[in-house]
Amino acid sequence: MTIKEDMKERHMVRKYVDKKIPEDLVSKLNEKIKENNKKYDLSIKLMLDNDKAVNSIIKLLLAKGVKNYIILAGNDTDDLAEKLGYSSADIMLYAQTLGLNTWYVGGTFNRGVSKYVPNKKVIGIVAIGYGINNGVAHKSKTLEEVSSYDGTMPEWFKNGILASLLAPTALNKQDYRIVGKGNKVKIEIDNGIFTGANKGLIKYHFELGAGKESFEWE
Repeated sequence: MTIKEDMKERHMVRKYVDKKIPEDLVSKLNEKIKENNKKYDLSIKLMLDNDKAVNSIIKLLLAKGVKNYIILAGNDTDDLAEKLGYSSADIMLYAQTLGLNTWYVGGTFNRGVSKYVPNKKVIGIVAIGYGINNGVAHKSKTLEEVSSYDGTMPEWFKNGILASLLAPTALNKQDYRIVGKGNKVKIEIDNGIFTGANKGLIKYHFELGAGKESFEWE
């Protein structure tokens, strides 16, 4: 499958089987992480066989078997959250191509994992591994509810919006609006502490659906 096809297949998975990620896949994941760290000056880190990702109450009520996860971290700059959201989307979809499941955790992760990335700001984690299932599609808003275009909506814009609706967002509220005019596109979003990360996640998915060559961010 292509990464666009994998984008449609990727769903949130909170429960995992006790199965190690093979060394060859670990190596590929680390290369993808290294690529994003270098490109965006980040400190994203893969943790293996470590059960400190989520708090005990979350393990009891929501999650199970989360022993592998990716720490989303970097220097505390104004655009850190957006860069981490964007990079996490890239890594999660890459993981999907490797046959792995993921869960983006922006609010209920264990803040104690910050000790593994000293002097860096952590905004969340991505649980990763082999899920007990592949998850299900989340309830989604419609294209009309999250977008508007000045004039006749081009196909690339429509494809971008539909792709954006596949992005994980805080509490799955999809509280954003994408506005287009000509080849200019902007995202209107205010999700409080999750604004930056959500914007990055949405941007990545929109670009993948629309094609970067089709438009410019405003």
